[in-house]
Amino acid sequence: MLSRIRIAVVGATGMVGRMFLRVLEERGIEADYTLFASARSAGSQLTFFGKEHTVHELTEDCFAGQGFRYALFSAGGSISERFAPLAAKAGAIVIDNSSCWRMNPDVPLVVPEVNPEALNSIPLGIVANPNCSTIQAVVPLKALDDAYGIRRIVYSTYQAVSGAGQKGYQDLEDGLCGALPKKFPHPIANNCIPHIDVFLPNGNTKEEQKMIDETRKILNRPNLRVTATCVRVPVFHGHSESINVELNKPYEVEDVKSLFARTEGVIVRDDPANNVYPMPIDAAGTDPVYVGRIRRDESVENGLNFWCVADNIRKGAATNAVQILQELLKGEKL
Repeated sequence: MLSRIRIAVVGATGMVGRMFLRVLEERGIEADYTLFASARSAGSQLTFFGKEHTVHELTEDCFAGQGFRYALFSAGGSISERFAPLAAKAGAIVIDNSSCWRMNPDVPLVVPEVNPEALNSIPLGIVANPNCSTIQAVVPLKALDDAYGIRRIVYSTYQAVSGAGQKGYQDLEDGLCGALPKKFPHPIANNCIPHIDVFLPNGNTKEEQKMIDETRKILNRPNLRVTATCVRVPVFHGHSESINVELNKPYEVEDVKSLFARTEGVIVRDDPANNVYPMPIDAAGTDPVYVGRIRRDESVENGLNFWCVADNIRKGAATNAVQILQELLKGEKL
């Protein structure tokens, strides 16, 4: 029985960690769970599957001898770098939500609708959950690449403050009341900030470079031409993306709409005459990737524009990680 499988949740009291618990509960994945967080959160109680769970302190010896089969991590890159190998050494398969392991060639970077076959080999015992903005983009892009071949991608993102964690969320709440920002370098209320994560020597931010590198890895297209501009906007939940694609083959817009409609995990909302298109306010609290504004880019040969929206805490983080867990559980002898 699945209930006999031991699963650790690391970072259980954080924004994504709490969403892990909600999605696991929604999907009925009952198991023997142990919740971990920092020392300051240890001893607190979280209600999960109808009972109270005590949060335990994450320590270097908390995994040894405990028989964990899986460990869901969402506690930041430095914590994952230190503790994920310890969990894996103790026998757990780690599903890590941080950026720490994503570009390691021995760590699969997985979106289950796109590349579940990457889970066939997990040499370090660690699976990486991609960046939130990348996850939602590659679901429809994989369908396009399979059908037409992708020559080039241009990303322009409009990312919610919850992507910066609780402090980002708080900056918008406080900013709407006139308070100065604590997380962001500028006020986010009534503003857009073209700066997510640190700037790199090539002029990209780390967020932009993540999208470029992760898209190539997930699609298994190491030489794919990709560029990105990532912007923080005053929205609480839901990342929006304008995606411009150059395809290798001619296409018909209606065929692309039909292709997206058949793609697992994608919902098409595309009826401009009736003001129907994806918006973050509609995606919030849901798991699908929504696409719309699907139209030809007449400035280049075989150019295509579409608009892509998803809940960044659910599909962009917790839900995708739980979907990875579900893929792995398919191989369990329950």
